[in-house]
Amino acid sequence: MHDFLLKEIYSDDLKKELDIIGFDDSYSAKAVDKFRYKNIKLYNLSVAQANILKQAALSVGADCATNKQVITGQVEKSDCILGGSISQLIKISQKLEMQPFGLKELGKLLKNKLSCNDFQKTKIMGILNITQNSFSDGGEFYDFEDSIKQLNKLITDGADIIDIGAESAKPYSSAVQSQKQLDKLLPVLCYIKENDIKIPVSIDTRSAYVAQKCIETGVVAIINDVSGFDYDEKMVDVIAQNPKIKIVIQHSLGTPENMQNSPHYENLMDEIYKNLYKKVNFAIEKGIQRENIIIDPGIGFGKTKENNFEILRRWKELKTIGTPVLIGLSRKSLLDMQNASNEEKDIYSLALNSVLISENIDYVRVHNVKIHKKFRDIWG
Repeated sequence: MHDFLLKEIYSDDLKKELDIIGFDDSYSAKAVDKFRYKNIKLYNLSVAQANILKQAALSVGADCATNKQVITGQVEKSDCILGGSISQLIKISQKLEMQPFGLKELGKLLKNKLSCNDFQKTKIMGILNITQNSFSDGGEFYDFEDSIKQLNKLITDGADIIDIGAESAKPYSSAVQSQKQLDKLLPVLCYIKENDIKIPVSIDTRSAYVAQKCIETGVVAIINDVSGFDYDEKMVDVIAQNPKIKIVIQHSLGTPENMQNSPHYENLMDEIYKNLYKKVNFAIEKGIQRENIIIDPGIGFGKTKENNFEILRRWKELKTIGTPVLIGLSRKSLLDMQNASNEEKDIYSLALNSVLISENIDYVRVHNVKIHKKFRDIWG
C-alpha cells in the first residue's frame, strides 16, 4: 500500500514551486495563473447580468454565487461572489466582453483588476505630533526645539515619509483653529526647507487653508486628511489645484468629537469599501490623478476593537479600488494597553504591523520608525 504524503502550499512564488517539481519551465510563468485563486465580490448586478455571469463562470469550471432568487426572477438586483483561478477569471472576463447588458465593460474592468500585480516594499511613515493632546505623545514635541530634535531622529531612524500634525484627532478631541496649526507647522517646514531636507513631508490636517499654506512652502508632498474630505469641502479643490501633491483619503465614521459613540456597521468592509471607492471617484472627477491618491481605512476612527481587527485581517480587499493603502495602528486603543509605556506599545504595534508588511501593505504610519525599519529590512 502506498504511503501518500500531502502538503498544502502557502507561497506567493508559485513559479518556483512548479520549477521544483520539474514542470516545463518554458510554460511555468504562464501556468501559475491556473494555481492562484481569487474570490471577487460584485455589487448590484441585474438578474440578467448575474445569470450570464454565473453561466460564464460554470463554462470554464469556476463558479459564481448569487442571491437564491435570481433564478426565479423574484429579485431585481443581486450582489455576486465570483470565484476561480486567475486563468479562469481571465477567460470569464473575455467571455463577458462579448455579452450584452453592459457586461462588456464589466469584462474589461475585471481583466484590468486581474492584471494589477505591483508589489513594492512597504513605506514607513514616521509620526511627528506637535500637539499638546495627542493620545500617546501629546506635549512631548510641542516646543520647536523638541519637534526639530524628533524630526531629525525620525529621519536618522530611516523614515521614508514624515507625517507632521498640529491637531490631535484622538477620540473626543476638539478641532484646532487653522492659524494655531500653522503657528506650529510653518516653523518646522521652514527648518526643513532651510536645511534642504529631501525626505517627503506629509501634513496631517483636515483644514484646506492649512493644507494650502503648507503646500506653498514647497516642501510638502502629501496631505493626510483623516476626515476624507468630510470636514472641509475645499480640501479636494486644494489638492486638485496642486497636481504634484498626494492625498490620503481616510474613512471615518463621524468626527473625533463623536466617532467613538457606539459605532455600528451592518457590513463593515463593504461600507468602508463603498465609502472610499466613492471618495476616490469624487477626487478623480475633481481633477486629482489616481496615482496621487492613497486610501486609509481609519483604524480607531469610528471603529470598535473587533472592527479594527477585521480591517487588519481583510485590508487587501481595499486594494481592488486601485490605489495604495495606508494603515496607522501605532499605539492605538486596539492594543488594549492604555496604561502601558510607549516602549511596550511599540513592541505590540510592530507585531501587528509586521503582518501587514509581510503582506506588502503600501504604507504603515508609526511612532517608532527604528524598529519598523529594522523588521522591514530583515523581512526583505
